[in-house]
Amino acid sequence: MKNDPLLQPYQLKHLTLRNRIMTTSHEPAYPEDGMPKARYRRYHAERAKAGVALTMTAGSAIVSRDSPPAFNNVLAYRDEVVGWMRELVDECHDHGAAVMIQLTHLGWRTNWNKGDWLPVVSPGRSREPAHGAYPKMIEDWDIARIIRDYGDAAERMQAAGLDGIELCCTGHLQDSFFSPAVNDFTEEYGGSFINRMRLMTETLTEIRDRVGPDFIVGIRFAGDDYVKDGVNHDEGVRICTHFRDSGLIDFLNVTRGSVSTDARMTKMIPISGMASAPHLDAMGEIRKEVAFPIFHAARIPDVATARHAIAAGKLDMVGMTRAHMADPHIVKKIVEGREDDIRPCVGATYCLDRIYEGGAALCFHNAATGREETMPHVVAPAPTRRKIVVVGAGMAGLEAARVCAERGHEVLVFEAADAPGGQLRLAIQNPRKAELGSAIDWRMAQCAARDVEFRFNTLAEAADVLAETPDVVFIATGGLPEEASLTGAGHCVSSWDILTQDAAPGERVLIWDEAGDHAGMLAAEVIANSGAQLEVINRDRRIAPEVMGMNLTPYLAALQPKGVVFTQGLELRSVAKNGNALTCEIGSDYTDQTFTRTVDQVVVNNGAQPLDDLYFELKAQSRNKGAVDYDALADAHPQSEIEGDGFLLYRIGDAVATRNVHAAVFDALRLAKDI
Repeated sequence: MKNDPLLQPYQLKHLTLRNRIMTTSHEPAYPEDGMPKARYRRYHAERAKAGVALTMTAGSAIVSRDSPPAFNNVLAYRDEVVGWMRELVDECHDHGAAVMIQLTHLGWRTNWNKGDWLPVVSPGRSREPAHGAYPKMIEDWDIARIIRDYGDAAERMQAAGLDGIELCCTGHLQDSFFSPAVNDFTEEYGGSFINRMRLMTETLTEIRDRVGPDFIVGIRFAGDDYVKDGVNHDEGVRICTHFRDSGLIDFLNVTRGSVSTDARMTKMIPISGMASAPHLDAMGEIRKEVAFPIFHAARIPDVATARHAIAAGKLDMVGMTRAHMADPHIVKKIVEGREDDIRPCVGATYCLDRIYEGGAALCFHNAATGREETMPHVVAPAPTRRKIVVVGAGMAGLEAARVCAERGHEVLVFEAADAPGGQLRLAIQNPRKAELGSAIDWRMAQCAARDVEFRFNTLAEAADVLAETPDVVFIATGGLPEEASLTGAGHCVSSWDILTQDAAPGERVLIWDEAGDHAGMLAAEVIANSGAQLEVINRDRRIAPEVMGMNLTPYLAALQPKGVVFTQGLELRSVAKNGNALTCEIGSDYTDQTFTRTVDQVVVNNGAQPLDDLYFELKAQSRNKGAVDYDALADAHPQSEIEGDGFLLYRIGDAVATRNVHAAVFDALRLAKDI
């Protein structure tokens, strides 16, 4: 451990960081009324307690009222933020971690119809694609006001006891001045390199005048934005050198890419199926050329990659941000020699997709992240050892088995298939989704370490369960494809039929995507790859709304070149045999008009019907009759211990209703944590 590059301290000005691992600024969208209250504080404190050297809060905190909070941002322009930030800082400091915050003016990366309905500003009139606002061309008095706002916000953060601040220049106001592709000014703040750097220079000067020379200040920006006429690598190095030489900053947090569209975002923040650490070598080049502290995060999901980044001299501090959402105890496990126990980040990016859809960040397969007030990352031993039977080894069943075993119970799992994973096994057949299988593998390893017994190829019946004389039974049997409620449904196949290869793709195919989830998109990819002519219809306003933006990007990248047609706002009403073909009647909620399509295969993606026969067979014999106290469940309290003989019975995951992996894992955790 003494020789581990990741565990060596790092001296940043007067601040000693205890190791080389940090979480970079990100907005999990946990603020309440714009303030980082208890939920926000517990989230960061959990990572500080487990050993991270530096936790950067906010992504980003807003310095001005005319920067409407697009992601439920912390409002750094309000004085009351000082008290809330001080509570967060004090708790993290008590655990030995340094704390910084990222400040920003979002500029064009928001919309006027949020917050106070003030016009958004930019050095150009171009519409930002992600949020759709047409900005007001920024004026001189706007610039003066915003610079003052940065100074005010920096003073507030210094008063709150933070170790430093970072200014965000990644798709926001500041770097829109950097980029000739966005900056339409020709004088003073535009045109020449020095002019384009002027706003940032004046902002940093204002901040230094307010907080003095000792307070740590850095900037985060894209060293290459991959945008035509934007900031390329050489220009990025020039920007780094310029601000290094200014004497106004203490570190550079550098990334690559743009955030203006979902597709561009995935190049900056890659998801599953994309390369890990794609910008690391470029960061090493910048560090070598600039000779200045370089921080970086972009899909560095595992300890080996992070260790290489430091050992090879590519970075001074390595950001493992999504990795810490999957497992906040990474550093603790490294120190204790338990790297194999680290819950892997599988790149699902459910966290970011939720934020960009207006929700709070949640991890694909860690239901305790963001729920630190109520859900444990490590469960406590149970006072009494019990016999637990779990039926189904999908994600819900595996999580129930893992948590119960960690509590010290004897656990037996029945599974009808020959391998674990349930519906997730359908997804990981796609090479781009194979990484998600690590969520299954990790649970199996955790169960193996705790002697959980698995009986595969066993379709459990009530007698099999009762023969084990269990104290608690979890029914995690998942579901089977739901037929669409339309005339001629028997002529259709399901998306699962395509994914399991029980049905081969036709030549002319229509997908009726009622569920709008990954199964529909995965089936579409299989069909398109077969060379079929494919149309996907749904009644929603968007393509596959359950998939969300960043995850939708690689699907569209795979499907568009193959000529797949997506049609929204329509519904499939009937399918009729027409010789060797199928005639589809298609209607709309918007008009009385109907359409027809003639194809040779109709694929229905309509979610899963719960496979619940066993649950209802066992229900009458259980002590609780399968009932769940929803008030206790929602409040994270234990279920009542009902008197009497027999077992407690709980149904979880898609055996209740079709949902997603996170819901299945959350079901299991919040019931099993108290058993």
